[in-house]
Amino acid sequence: MYPLYLYISYLTYSAFLQYAGEGFYYLFFTVCLNLLLFLGFRKGRIFFDTFIGIFFWLGFWLKYTVRTAYMNGQFYDVGHFNGSGGAHDKALLVTSIGVLGLISASLIRERFVFSYSGETQSKMGLDGLFQAYRKHRKLVWLGFAVLIITVATTNAYLGIYQRGSVPRTTLPFKLKGVYTWILLFGGASVTAVLADFEMRLNHKSLYPVVGLGLLESFFSSTSMLSRGMVLNVSALGIGGLANLKRHNISLKLKFLAISVFCFIILFTGSVVIVNHLRSIQYTGTSENIEINEIAKHAERTKILFIDRWVGIEGMMAVSGYPGQGWNLFKKGLNEKYSERGTSFYDSEIISSYYVSENMMNHHFISLPGILAFVYYSGSVAFVFIAMFTAGIFAAAIEVYTHKFSDSSFVLCALLAQVVAYRYAHFGYVPKQSYLLFGAIFLNVMLIFLGNKLLLFVLNRRHA
Repeated sequence: MYPLYLYISYLTYSAFLQYAGEGFYYLFFTVCLNLLLFLGFRKGRIFFDTFIGIFFWLGFWLKYTVRTAYMNGQFYDVGHFNGSGGAHDKALLVTSIGVLGLISASLIRERFVFSYSGETQSKMGLDGLFQAYRKHRKLVWLGFAVLIITVATTNAYLGIYQRGSVPRTTLPFKLKGVYTWILLFGGASVTAVLADFEMRLNHKSLYPVVGLGLLESFFSSTSMLSRGMVLNVSALGIGGLANLKRHNISLKLKFLAISVFCFIILFTGSVVIVNHLRSIQYTGTSENIEINEIAKHAERTKILFIDRWVGIEGMMAVSGYPGQGWNLFKKGLNEKYSERGTSFYDSEIISSYYVSENMMNHHFISLPGILAFVYYSGSVAFVFIAMFTAGIFAAAIEVYTHKFSDSSFVLCALLAQVVAYRYAHFGYVPKQSYLLFGAIFLNVMLIFLGNKLLLFVLNRRHA
């Protein structure tokens, strides 16, 4: 951890020298965001703490610090933000207050509600599903592979659900929702449960677990034209490592090295393929996939690593917007979904160039993030209360997942990442968040009921 501390200290010093406002606000901002990050790896954390800490640290602190220290303090899509020292101070102060709301929720949850620190090493769950899996392991793997490849292939060909695109095919009987669920986290949820079972069966050979998680994420992400393969993979990895630690199982360096290498290969391949397909779809021309093009894609990925994370620009734009207040918050809250068109945030807050784009076949939006969205109200107190409530709600979802999945660490980590990602990328049609949270609820309940049904059948056979 010491190299990370040194790196953060060096970046902080570099940005502090270039900061346009009062240095106290930047230091306060730095303390709050780094505290949120490190609390996500403490003993009493839940997985939501880990992922919200990472997403906010990347989207707010790292992006702001790097751009301030090394990019002349230039930020894009910040609307009416005037760049003055006072404007910077305000944006960082409101961000810090919101982060303190999340930190408070995390500490209170740990003290009075729930923590994984009390987990017993011998705890095993989902025995009904596990017994069926152990008996029909090869058939389950074959069926799951066929499902994932079929869904990914048909989605890529038909354009049922792809990022930034209007659906090319409309399926009957709400089947688009099924496709979306499988691609976003339904397939990964099955992977999470199977990973738990594999670790229980044979923790000495976890290569099948790694291969399953990487291939499912590769096919799903590429099919969606998404470069976010790292998200579900990281969730499965963090959950898997926590599960192994719970049972005092250590991993060999060779296994970790091979796993990371395979991830890099598949992730790079996914990014190159997605860039190629997006180029064809968005411009009608093709980027040649050649060896000498990999360097260009790598350079884009480095820039993407800093700029793809939603965060500080949203807060800058909203804090500088002259029309803040409860009316603005109400308008943002009541935004309606449209397949053709851009977002309320793009047209009202930042006057994005997406407004003038041809949206007949594409669906481009910018996002403020949950912290900036709740500041539509103009109330700093509301920012703290809203973020505190959001932290408690996310914890409740994780407790629910933990209880009804019989303490499946890998599944808990995956769905915690889904919730944290939704918070970090919040702001478009917020009322439809019930669809995501409802899908999470049903996802867990299907696993719970499937397990109970199989237990009932097994008990009847042994009666």
